[in-house]
Amino acid sequence: MPKRKAIVSIRECVSCGCCMKICPKGAITIPTGIHAVIDKELCVGCGKCAKECPASIITLEVTEA
Repeated sequence: MPKRKAIVSIRECVSCGCCMKICPKGAITIPTGIHAVIDKELCVGCGKCAKECPASIITLEVTEA
């Protein structure tokens, strides 16, 4: 069964932290202060981060289970 996972466009991310604050699973960090990083193991594909991103640079991709 396919699952969704969030993907961040690292070239466009400005590290505002909005996605990190809204993620219910704590799957998003900004370890270097340059761009967000999404842990694919923790991401449940809910899409909250994509909706919250003011730059609209987070998308959801369909992956195989």
